[in-house]
Amino acid sequence: MNPATARIAAVLSASLLTACAGPGNQPEAPFYRCEAGVDFRARFIDNSVGLNGSRVNDVLYRDAGGTGDQAFYSNPRMKAEFGLGPTGREAILRYLLVPLVVRCVRE
Repeated sequence: MNPATARIAAVLSASLLTACAGPGNQPEAPFYRCEAGVDFRARFIDNSVGLNGSRVNDVLYRDAGGTGDQAFYSNPRMKAEFGLGPTGREAILRYLLVPLVVRCVRE
């Protein structure tokens, strides 16, 4: 194999490995649909949760509270409670700067 062909093969191999390890292979974050037209995806990483959706784009950090499978997260702008309800699929978002509380269900 000549040097140019070997270089092309190396670049293609690296590209394929990068594509396989990219974000497309990660499981999709859970989707929550809420009251007041709010919906979001929640990506749980270590002791934080990233919320991205129609009316929320924030990172919250694990907070005290919750029992069993419940988990509470907060930052200065909002609080979120996950793992609520009889099936654990419910959540509550509490917007602290605006007096708004919305109930959500994981789809």
